Amino acid sequence: MHPNIGISEKDLQKTNKTLTVLLANETLLYMKTRKFHWNISGNSFLELHLFFQDQYKELEEIIDEVAERINKLGSHTIGTLQEFAEHTTLKESPGKYPSQKDMIAKLLDDHELIVVEIRKHLKKEDKEGLDAGTADFITGLMQQHETIAWKLRRYSN
Repeated sequence: MHPNIGISEKDLQKTNKTLTVLLANETLLYMKTRKFHWNISGNSFLELHLFFQDQYKELEEIIDEVAERINKLGSHTIGTLQEFAEHTTLKESPGKYPSQKDMIAKLLDDHELIVVEIRKHLKKEDKEGLDAGTADFITGLMQQHETIAWKLRRYSN
């Protein structure tokens, strides 16, 4: 049953597509952060191990919130690795285990890319009828990614 909440079917489909890409990106970033958490080594091992742990826990909550937003708007949420891979705009690096500095740089790039993509959706979608609830929701996610990116930038100086 589709929700009767004042959003056209066309806008619901467009919003679902935007949220599905966001969900895929959040999931890939979660897995990348986990991988780096598991494989960090070097002088700042414990500090970065815990830092990445905090990040993947935050991403886990974001993933759940995005998935639930998709459901609230009457769509099904993707949930397989294949589906996430098909919808993500982030890049993976299978079989590669970067240095601490490169891990931080890769995570920073991904968080900043998500911020940029959300901004583009907000500018574009705002003119095309993105519902206020979803616009507010993804604005909050953008702010979370800006904060994580800021923390990562502090490590890269």
